[in-house]
Amino acid sequence: MQEGPIPSVPARDHEPAHEPGRSAHRPAHKRRILCVFPQYAPSFGTFQYSFKLLDVQAFMPPQGLLLIAAYLPAEWEVRFIDENMDRATDEDFRWADAVFTSGMHVQRRFIHDIVARAHRFDKLTVLGGPSVSGAPEYYPDVDLLHVGEIGDSTDKIIAYIDEGPRRPPAQIKFVTDDRRPLDQFPTPAYDKIDVSRYFLGSVQYSSGCPYRCEFCDIPALYGRNPRLKTPEQLIREFESIRRNGATGPVYFVDDNFIGNAKATRAMLGPVKQWQKANGYPLRLSCEATLNLAQNPDILSEMREAAFDTVFVGIETPEEDALLGVQKKQNLRGPILDAIHALNSYGMEVVSGIIMGLDTDTPNTGRNILGFIETSNIPMLTINLLYALPKTPLYARLEKEGRLVSGENRVSNVVFKMPYDDTVKMWQECITEAYRPENLFRRFVYQTEHTYPNRLKVQRKVGWKQIKMGLGVIRRVLWHVGARADYRDKFWKVARPLLRQGRVEEVIHLAVVSYHLIQFARDIAEGRMEACFYADPNKVPDATPVTAQVTTRAPQAA
Repeated sequence: MQEGPIPSVPARDHEPAHEPGRSAHRPAHKRRILCVFPQYAPSFGTFQYSFKLLDVQAFMPPQGLLLIAAYLPAEWEVRFIDENMDRATDEDFRWADAVFTSGMHVQRRFIHDIVARAHRFDKLTVLGGPSVSGAPEYYPDVDLLHVGEIGDSTDKIIAYIDEGPRRPPAQIKFVTDDRRPLDQFPTPAYDKIDVSRYFLGSVQYSSGCPYRCEFCDIPALYGRNPRLKTPEQLIREFESIRRNGATGPVYFVDDNFIGNAKATRAMLGPVKQWQKANGYPLRLSCEATLNLAQNPDILSEMREAAFDTVFVGIETPEEDALLGVQKKQNLRGPILDAIHALNSYGMEVVSGIIMGLDTDTPNTGRNILGFIETSNIPMLTINLLYALPKTPLYARLEKEGRLVSGENRVSNVVFKMPYDDTVKMWQECITEAYRPENLFRRFVYQTEHTYPNRLKVQRKVGWKQIKMGLGVIRRVLWHVGARADYRDKFWKVARPLLRQGRVEEVIHLAVVSYHLIQFARDIAEGRMEACFYADPNKVPDATPVTAQVTTRAPQAA
């Protein structure tokens, strides 16, 4: 590893004015940059089985790499490829002067593959994003590492490529010391993609979270004091993502939507006005801590802005476990009361659940299933604990000698309960939670107690939207209503809703349940990835299922 020579490029006369949001570096040379986003590993949260119902090809736009594409000098030519849709070809690599990629830990094997393919053509490789920022040691094969967020290190990498996109004799690590403020970020390069090809769109308003949950790496990566864009920036991003194909759900990838409650209040007014002025083109969702339920003024504004889903990290219904992982914000009031409060504003709750905690007992699985039944949350990502680098959990377990790796393990944690018992309890919990009859029962509750509380809007629709909607209905009726072995249970729920004209709700429960039921069956029958976070060099593709699924939606990488 070396700290590279950072070239200084002389200023030139008669250059175009610097564009707001782009790098301050004024390039002396034309360069061709290939941005390649790696595949995701399958998970509960990426909905790959339901893509065919909606005629989409990937889960969510890779906002982080799109941001980098927008930040690069305007004089440079940028080609963008998301390998969840289209694989970068040999011609793409030959064309490029440098290859940029990014991703989360779950994408490690695919990041390494992109780097290897680029190196076959002797192309300079650059890696940034949350995985390399959390564990740069994972990537010894990459030429330039970008550790941290956009800032001074980004400009130094651009300067390096400008002087000459050569591969260095040894890896160079560029670490951001001076982060660029979020209110100086450019709008992500949504024009490089067709957003309509994604399951949902994504925007970001803030970065960072004030809480210190033991298992979370967000405070170490992005800080505890949430940094903010301006509401005007956010509206520009809405305009751009809509202009480039977004027609429905858009997810706020903020680490915690109410990390700064005052700023959230200030942002919701303009969002509400934009939605109303444009006929409510987007259905919004976010992830937040459970104490969102204690802010009725924010919930009211979210409802008026057409938010309909919120992901919350409940983690466990066991209070001693919440204390053990420093999730004290979930104990500010009864968890079920908080869920009912969110439902009362029309927001369906999606939840993360963690098993394998130090406080788990043989009764934990039953307690979680009882909570699921009582809360009526349809979708829960039920996870096995995994210690991520740069978390308090990792530091504690390393000190205790309880970090371990191996081909046949689902986690790097030495659980307090016997390993096989923990994995079996996890598998049984998922299997029971996603039996079709159990899942549909929870959806029925939502149709009676949550969906009627949503803002009633008359969305503007054209022939394109009508044609798209008819195609979705046709595919849902065929794959779920006609071919699924649980179709009788589906129709028992769907018929009353259709008689009431609640077609969107039928489509929603069909699309979500189709993926969840199939993925749960994969887990039960051993047809999936061996581990969601494990070292990809130690995990063969066909290993019987012992999966780790993500607590959170995939983040901007």
